[in-house]
Amino acid sequence: MGMAYKLEAYAEALALPFAHSLLPMEMAATALGTVEFVLGLCLLLGVNRRLTVGLSLLATCVLTALTVWIYVAEPVQDCGCFGEAITLTNGQTLAKNVVLLVAALCLLYRPLAMRRVVSERFAWLASTYAWCYTIALAIYTLHYIPVLDFTPYRIGVNMRAAFDNPEQAEAERLPVNFYVADTQTGDDLTWEILADTSYTFLLTVPRTETADDGCCDRINSLYDFCQDRRYAFCMLTASDSAGCADWKDRTGAAYPIYMAEDTEIRAMVRSNPGLMLLKDGRLVWKWGNNELPDPYVHGNNVAQWFTPSGAAPLLRLVLWFLIPLLLVVIIDNVLVGTKYYRHHLFKLHLNKQKAMRKKIVAGNWKMNMNLQEGVALAKELNEALAADKPNCGVVICTPFIHLASVAGVIDSNVIGLGAENCADKVKGAYTGEVSAEMVKSTGADYVILGHSERRAYYHETAEILKEKVNLALANSLEVIFCIGEVLEEREAGKQNEVVKAQLEGSLFDLTAEQFAHVVLAYEPVWAIGTGKTATSDQAEEMHAFIRATIAEKFGKEAAENVTILYGGSCKPSNAKELFAKPDVDGGLIGGASLKVADFKGIIDAWK
Repeated sequence: MGMAYKLEAYAEALALPFAHSLLPMEMAATALGTVEFVLGLCLLLGVNRRLTVGLSLLATCVLTALTVWIYVAEPVQDCGCFGEAITLTNGQTLAKNVVLLVAALCLLYRPLAMRRVVSERFAWLASTYAWCYTIALAIYTLHYIPVLDFTPYRIGVNMRAAFDNPEQAEAERLPVNFYVADTQTGDDLTWEILADTSYTFLLTVPRTETADDGCCDRINSLYDFCQDRRYAFCMLTASDSAGCADWKDRTGAAYPIYMAEDTEIRAMVRSNPGLMLLKDGRLVWKWGNNELPDPYVHGNNVAQWFTPSGAAPLLRLVLWFLIPLLLVVIIDNVLVGTKYYRHHLFKLHLNKQKAMRKKIVAGNWKMNMNLQEGVALAKELNEALAADKPNCGVVICTPFIHLASVAGVIDSNVIGLGAENCADKVKGAYTGEVSAEMVKSTGADYVILGHSERRAYYHETAEILKEKVNLALANSLEVIFCIGEVLEEREAGKQNEVVKAQLEGSLFDLTAEQFAHVVLAYEPVWAIGTGKTATSDQAEEMHAFIRATIAEKFGKEAAENVTILYGGSCKPSNAKELFAKPDVDGGLIGGASLKVADFKGIIDAWK
């Protein structure tokens, strides 16, 4: 925000049309800081050396030219290169940039002489991490307030002492220009505010016309809270009387509004509006507009509204960046160049993937049991599996009304939770429907799509299911996708054709990364509740065909990794025989999942 304010001053000096719009300045400040940081890191690590040196020279040339103009025209007194951490005159800034320009020219002469700290194999990871870290930090500080505060208005500063002794305050970089005046009379109220020994809340609004009024209800509630407890509360602004009147009209403000100096009020809290809390003349905390305290949420004890961190902010920032980066560098230096790494690691990874294909037994409760019965069943199953750990993944897919309650009684490390369906729409006027986002919000991680009953009774087409699959994956749900043929299709020998068409119609538009979050469930519809049964050989034959079809579309690795469940009347009596087949990775269980003994008998088949 400090750089954004400085860029705003540059824009005003150049009479740019967007000079008074802060958002472009915030974006420019974020971009400038990010590019400088990433280029500096790439120089230190020797990442993409020719490109990095070329871009560094270009950036240095542009910034040097800019500081020549600043030195000659003096549109601002301080370029703001280091915010308020280090203040340089315009002449010092120009000298600093000339030194950097010379250094960049030296690097341009022999860029490959720079030592490469990470190999080309890991260079992209280091630079990508730098981009992500810096952008995330910038967004965080814009949304809240800066993690590091170099302004005179730092938490813990004694503002009353600074007011009493301006010379010492200036030497110690304390707020020497803090000044508050009554908007009506012009009377100086600074000492009255600093002399208050109780809590004093100062709402800082540098410019009312650009301030975010979306938090006005919380501000008004906070003012009412202060009135009840006789805490001082006032607003400080640099806007004129018309701006103050407009603010009152927009927000319904009943609190007093006082004048403050524009530069100082921007430094107080890097937010518009912001909030400072004083006690006995000392600044004890401050908040940005997106984190204002709410007495009804945080309680009546003001001292509990903030928790100072034990670790220094600078140390935390450095460690959050350096530790992951050092891990990358260490791993790279240990592994790169070794014969084992080059020739065997990738092959070993593929073999391990084959051996580690996930085994799952999933229960589909369908439209059975009321809420109380469902919660009781989930508790009983959870206790049984907690006492006797399963050798496979276990998932229960319940009616919508059960999801949130069941999520609260099961151990997610033992039992996964899923829904039996979701809508093919994101949101809107679709009475009775439940979206994928809603399913995810209950605590569920899975959803069954394409079940034969949904296809038969509710006429779900391949296009409808494609939409459902995409929405489920977009909301981080693992999809259990059902496929299978009816009796007429089996007797006509069309089972392969039907199953392939179902896969192509709903899943083949996915990327390989998306498909990795799909579990397939083969349902021989003709063997469910009909008295007919499919043999384990028939199940294996279809599972092998499905795996081959996946290999044609997504590749052999994806086919080897995909979990394929059998959903044709699997019972404790036949589960072991079915699961012994190489391409059968578990079962999608219907009626047998409604009784803990039967369901656990199927789960135990993996033992």
